[in-house]
Amino acid sequence: MISTNRFCHLHASRVLVVDGDPNVRHAVKQLLAENQAEVDEVASVEEAVSKLELCEYDVILLDVGDGDEASLDLFLQLKGKGGCEVVCVSGDATIESAVALIKLGAFEFLTKPLKMVRLQQVLNDAVLATGRRRSPLSFPFRHDRPQPLMVGQSPSMQEVFRLIKLAGPTDRPILIQGESGTGKELVARALHNVSGRAGRNMVVVNCAALPESLLESELFGHEKGAFTGASAAKPGLFETADGGTLFIDEIGEMTGGVQAKLLRVLEDGTYRRVGATKERHANVRLVTATNRDLKREVREGRFREDLYYRIDVMRLELPPLRQRGDDVTLLTHHFMGNDWQIESDALQAIERFDWPGNIRQLINAIERAKILADRQTIQLQNLPAEVAGGKPEAPVRLPTKNFDLESLRKQCVQEVMSRENGNKVRAARALGISRRCLYRLLEKYDMA
Repeated sequence: MISTNRFCHLHASRVLVVDGDPNVRHAVKQLLAENQAEVDEVASVEEAVSKLELCEYDVILLDVGDGDEASLDLFLQLKGKGGCEVVCVSGDATIESAVALIKLGAFEFLTKPLKMVRLQQVLNDAVLATGRRRSPLSFPFRHDRPQPLMVGQSPSMQEVFRLIKLAGPTDRPILIQGESGTGKELVARALHNVSGRAGRNMVVVNCAALPESLLESELFGHEKGAFTGASAAKPGLFETADGGTLFIDEIGEMTGGVQAKLLRVLEDGTYRRVGATKERHANVRLVTATNRDLKREVREGRFREDLYYRIDVMRLELPPLRQRGDDVTLLTHHFMGNDWQIESDALQAIERFDWPGNIRQLINAIERAKILADRQTIQLQNLPAEVAGGKPEAPVRLPTKNFDLESLRKQCVQEVMSRENGNKVRAARALGISRRCLYRLLEKYDMA
């Protein structure tokens, strides 16, 4: 029996094996059982899709046949639905199709007959790369209207998914921090949808969109005649969200007077409508978000310290897209959809770009490109000029003396990985090596 100590990440992981050969399925299942992994096996992609509706997996092991265009489509279908790492295997595929699968996001490509020790290592690394145990790369929503999936395989997003699953079921206030366009409202909806309040209302208000007088009325409601134009009484968002979740976006824009009234609600659950003397009570779970540094706002006197500590019971930090590594490639294919293709130079431009507007900017760029594209294929000229133009690559700094070839190679890998913000696709391209070779170097230099 093969020692499994080196493959500890397979323990308690879940693997789906998709292969038409029952002998292969049986051999892989037996091997993974020795590693204490949970394994499901199916013979077709159709059966795999049905499995993915019911279960979530850490890794899918997929036989891609001869690697033709239909096989690539099936890979993308499973990649999108499973939201997990996919390891591709084949006894017939060409080098070109293997490269295409790696570019589309396959974790690794293995040839048949499978070498079991190598298979264990790859599956172990794939589980490790997800940064989780049974925590999905894609975080689906249960809601009354279709919602996009939160997609990400970077360690920073895996941490966000982990915290959502831990914090969501609680009733404690959550503060979401991140740049504009990083998906703060999606995280808020995810928190609501995994909570015990999922069947009740989630209400959203953006403080930056309303002046102080209107924001107070929006939050707490008003009585008839409370101010000019108040021709009828109106309930506020706390009333509407009673029993559910209230998401206050851009809370750093909230003025001092409204901050004081919000603090009172958080302290004892009571508030008054504008122009009213009667106190009301609301049972609301509060989720807030900001792109500001609230600690600095407190120090500079623009945000109440007592309110800050009330809303910052648990904080979720959303990373900017430029720091999410290979997620930009995964997101590109996700927002394109399974029926669309993208040419390699266009994908390279997307991977090079810094995306200061984050996911919102990426979505807009892809939607624009799809409008301009022919035959459902996005080309470089379909992208916005600032994306298509990219940015020049900074040169790698080399030592001038006292170095050997191995230390130089390690420094090159470190420099390029740092410059590309952990994006392995861009780093491999900049180094002029395959992605598989880069994985080996990262493991060798303990940078995986």
